[in-house]
Amino acid sequence: MENLDFILMVAGAVVAGLLFIGLIFTKLYHRASKEVAFVRTGMGGEKVVKDGGTLVLPVLQEVINVNMNTLRLEVRRANEAALITRDRMRVDVTAEFYVRVAPTVEAISVAAQTLGNRTLEVDALKSLIEGKFVDVLRAVAAEMAMEELHEKRSDFVQRVQNNVRVDLEKNGLELESVSLTGLDQTDPKFFRVDNAFDAEGLTQLTKITESRRKQRNDIERETEVQIQERNLETEQRSLAIKRESEYARLQQEKEVELRRAAQTTDIAKERADKNREAELVTIEADRAIEEARIAKEREVEAREIDKRRQLEEAEIVRKRTLELAEQEKAIALARKSEEESAARAKASEAEALSVAAQENVRTVQETAVAERDKQIEIIEASKAAEMDAVKIRVAAETEKAAAEDRAEALLTEAKANAEKAEIEAQAEAAAEKTRADAKAKSYEVEAAGQRALHEASNVLSPEQVEMQLKLALYKYLPDIIRESVKPLENIDGIKIVQMDGFAGQASGHGDDKREGGSGNLADSVTEAALRYRTQAPLVDALLGEIGLKDGITKLDKLNS
Repeated sequence: MENLDFILMVAGAVVAGLLFIGLIFTKLYHRASKEVAFVRTGMGGEKVVKDGGTLVLPVLQEVINVNMNTLRLEVRRANEAALITRDRMRVDVTAEFYVRVAPTVEAISVAAQTLGNRTLEVDALKSLIEGKFVDVLRAVAAEMAMEELHEKRSDFVQRVQNNVRVDLEKNGLELESVSLTGLDQTDPKFFRVDNAFDAEGLTQLTKITESRRKQRNDIERETEVQIQERNLETEQRSLAIKRESEYARLQQEKEVELRRAAQTTDIAKERADKNREAELVTIEADRAIEEARIAKEREVEAREIDKRRQLEEAEIVRKRTLELAEQEKAIALARKSEEESAARAKASEAEALSVAAQENVRTVQETAVAERDKQIEIIEASKAAEMDAVKIRVAAETEKAAAEDRAEALLTEAKANAEKAEIEAQAEAAAEKTRADAKAKSYEVEAAGQRALHEASNVLSPEQVEMQLKLALYKYLPDIIRESVKPLENIDGIKIVQMDGFAGQASGHGDDKREGGSGNLADSVTEAALRYRTQAPLVDALLGEIGLKDGITKLDKLNS
């Protein structure tokens, strides 16, 4: 039992010892990770651990952790601290530098040596190396103009990256990339007028902004003129289109009216033809009916005449039979003379009356036939006259309609010409107004220019005015001298042999070569000399004004 207790005590002590050793090992073992490496210094020398781990003995050894993550360091230079470019302009720049410790043993050792634990704190690392970034940014910006800096941002970034990489390697860092997130011109209020760079940059900035403002103003004015010209062209084209449209409409209406008139005329003609044909057919039908009727009447009359003639012949035969019977009776009874003569005389009277009655009947019949033929001829003549009247009326109506159409066409054409003249007058008035406005603007610009010149002349100092006066004298001096000696220039040469006086006539013959060759030579010479001498003081005074006091003497010498 005692042995068992002893064994348990030994086992417990061993376990406790192992637990103690394990606890000490856990406390002393230092492990690296992907994000953090460390450098152990002290006993055993320097050891860089980026993977795995190692024991670190307190007091004898020390550990410096190194952050292996990528760090973003933002550098902003603006306002008074803005960068100065090659053309002495100030620019506000915001750049982001992405750096990390290079994943090599040497770089980790250098970073631990030069940076210490600052790799774990972004602000501390930034405060340490920001000066390098600013120095590189200023150096690269000083080599580029502001406009070049804006247009070649990638070149700027690449130059900064190349220049800063060497400095970072000295601290065990490597530069992954540089981003230029902000670039703009510094506000002019931060330019100091007592600073040489700022004064030059401010002058450059003022020159650029004023030039741009002038260019912008020119562009705006030109744009306004172009817009007005474009509006004018558009208005003119619109008016021309409207005019052409109106002309086309009038032409169309004219053609429609002419076509309608022609169609109406054709319809009237066709209708008249149809009516004439119908009337002809009707007349023919009436004529046929009338002829049939007349033929029938004539046939009836012929039958009646034949019937009456047969009746008359029968009556005559009957009467002759009766007369023969009477004569035979008279002959039978002749024997009585008085009675027989009386019977014959009565028979003769009866026969005469019969013949007269027959003639009267024949006369009435022929008169009726003649009257009927006359009525037929009158009817036919009336029909022919009515047909002629219808033809004349139709022709007159057709001519009337055509005349109305021609009058309406002339009226439409006159209206179209009047509207065309009105539109042309309006267009000419608008063009004249536009030219007048353009001239007015031109005069305004010219007046403004003259006013500006006058204002500029008014602010000149007396010395400047005197200098301009002298320059003007220098400019016109050749003309003044030329005009002053002009009276003598026509005298090519003079040789006087004898002269009786200025008032008398000159005698002798010389080689006078004046033009015309007439007049008193002495008077001419004297007059030219006097005119020259009269102008000499004025020329001398002008030469004196510009500092050539002995100019007239030299001029006399030249003329002599």
